[in-house]
Amino acid sequence: MDVCQQIEKALHLAVNEITVAPSPARLASALNYAMFPGGARVRPKLVMAVAQACGDVSTTLVREAAVAIEMLHCASLIQDDLSCFDDASCRRGKPCLHIEFDDRLAILASDGLIVAAFERVSSVVHADAQAQLKLIRMLAHKVGAVHGITAGQAWECEEEIDIEAYHCAKTGALFAASTQAGAIAVGVDSAPWELTGNLLGCAYQIADDIQDVLGDSTKLGKPTNVDAKHGRPNVVHELGAEKAIAHLQDQIDQVIASVPACNNANFFIETIRHEAQRFLPKEIALSAA
Repeated sequence: MDVCQQIEKALHLAVNEITVAPSPARLASALNYAMFPGGARVRPKLVMAVAQACGDVSTTLVREAAVAIEMLHCASLIQDDLSCFDDASCRRGKPCLHIEFDDRLAILASDGLIVAAFERVSSVVHADAQAQLKLIRMLAHKVGAVHGITAGQAWECEEEIDIEAYHCAKTGALFAASTQAGAIAVGVDSAPWELTGNLLGCAYQIADDIQDVLGDSTKLGKPTNVDAKHGRPNVVHELGAEKAIAHLQDQIDQVIASVPACNNANFFIETIRHEAQRFLPKEIALSAA
């Protein structure tokens, strides 16, 4: 079973546990709708890739850390799509959750996924208790109201946006959480991996900006030109397409240079290159240097 299959199997098992009776039927349906079919599962793949680069991906704690990260990500997408934020119509090629159901169930499904994420990590039996506690604390920090995704979403409620803080919290937080989680779950110092995750978050934000301007909404499964609609900063608007792509290449190079010494660093680096290229329009090619 490859990594993608492992992730999907673990996600289905996790969602099954939070949608059994007596969970309200429509809430259960909304939770399934939010999680499946999934997107690229970039963040859980990163958890697994770091774990494999540093040690062993077969442990239950690694798997549940990957599940927790994806649950948190999907919860954040539900919130981001709401009419009070992006007012998006589609996500992953289908109507957004608040449109398919309603705002009430969207909010409750998001809450349910956040709580479930912490339950997954804290409920692993026979795991190292210290590693579990580190994971819980780290995830709480990355979800929180200072540096986490809550802060990232809240920046959109401010009259003036601190762009660096906004991007670091909204995009970077879960990327840093992904790389750190993979390290923590296999008993490796996670501090060096936080920088790699933060840089990855910056690279992803640049790639997302490029997609928003140059991408095809039909192929992406979500609206484009959202930044222009809401008057938000976008690297393509600021630098132009050519310089934005060069900026992304430079950012990927920084990510690769930041990868901590580990047993299988080359595997992680190739994973990063593959994911970076996959998130760009096909006509745009990044250097493999």
